[in-house]
Amino acid sequence: MDNYLCPCGYVYCEELGSPGRGIAPGTKFSDIPSNWRCPVCGLSKDYFGSKNAILNALDIPKTF
Repeated sequence: MDNYLCPCGYVYCEELGSPGRGIAPGTKFSDIPSNWRCPVCGLSKDYFGSKNAILNALDIPKTF
């Protein structure tokens, strides 16, 4: 499972979901409704990036 990073720093973890916002644990980011927003800053999911893709682009080791 992957993690998705919002520019504000919030991380959506597919393994944990977002139960407080109606997203069950194990829900893939692609399966979240298009009207879902970051619970911290309100940006749409279009602004999120895959943590692994971001780390690869920046050539940063995946140690966290």
